[in-house]
Amino acid sequence: MNRSGYRPDKPATIKDVARALNISISTVSRALRNMPDVNQDTRQAVLRKVEELDYQPNQIALSLITQKTHTIGVIIPNLDYFFSMAVRGIDDMALETGYTVMICQSNESFTREMVNTQRLMKGHVDGLIVSNASDSINTEQYERLLAKNFPIVFFDRANAQLNATKVILDNISGASQAVTHLIEQGCRRIAYLAGPANLSISQQRMIGYKDTLQKFGLTIDESLIVYSEFDRDFAYRSTLALLERPDRPDAIFAVSDRLIVGALLAIKEKGIKIPEDIALVGFNDEPVVSLLSPPISSVAQSAFDMGRLAAKLLVDQLNSDHVLPPQTIMLKPTLKKRASSIRRFDPPIG
Repeated sequence: MNRSGYRPDKPATIKDVARALNISISTVSRALRNMPDVNQDTRQAVLRKVEELDYQPNQIALSLITQKTHTIGVIIPNLDYFFSMAVRGIDDMALETGYTVMICQSNESFTREMVNTQRLMKGHVDGLIVSNASDSINTEQYERLLAKNFPIVFFDRANAQLNATKVILDNISGASQAVTHLIEQGCRRIAYLAGPANLSISQQRMIGYKDTLQKFGLTIDESLIVYSEFDRDFAYRSTLALLERPDRPDAIFAVSDRLIVGALLAIKEKGIKIPEDIALVGFNDEPVVSLLSPPISSVAQSAFDMGRLAAKLLVDQLNSDHVLPPQTIMLKPTLKKRASSIRRFDPPIG
């Protein structure tokens, strides 16, 4: 122990910093919080001594003073490839701006999503980043928080009714690119594995699917549209049923790569040639689809960039001295064309 009372074998405390500088604990605290009543010379002396003693401020105590925890709550449906990449983007921005991330999964359950929201709020997070569960339809809890100007950013899956900041994909364009490509390859009976009927991304991709068929003068056959959860086995069974039809589809477009992989398994089991007899296009461009045989075409979106941007917009709200107006940022997807949909001929449209 030296004259100041500081013991190098023990973690330094705020008392050690104050004693070493012969100032009060409250002065050290105000200097660390950059309060205007502490002169710059004192503040710089405190910062030098903090570094010298390797003092780590008690974040719990600081949060009681500042009413901020520098913690962001994140609620996602699951930790599949897309959302794990989005979380990486969120965490990347959070680390860069001095925030810690707490992650909860809803497991596609609206009830669990609400429980997670309540738990994060009780943990005094400074803001929320949310992607809704597939059965999430009630917006009351979020509306109450937004009415109190609590910072929330929604990404990927975002309820259109909420007047909140959102980072979403141009799903209509993504679906249109996929269906246009299939039509240009000569496909005329294009089935759609649509995902949950009430989910915003399913609905938007449905619009792109139907609008593109109509644009090329093709009939919309509702019997070729299959709603389901994001379940590969369900997609497998649904595809088997489609293949049993006398007028079976000559292409399948799926709302996600998880579903298109299920379709691929069913088609291979039946010995049907891809893409000569039936072409496939998925959505999300997960790494696995490029490794399959044949590699599957898919609409690509950058989950990392989406997550990072959602976190930036939330941090902007947290650091603003006034309430920022809600905004919606729409990112553009790109179709990655692979062997599952590229045929050996280039037929005319019509």
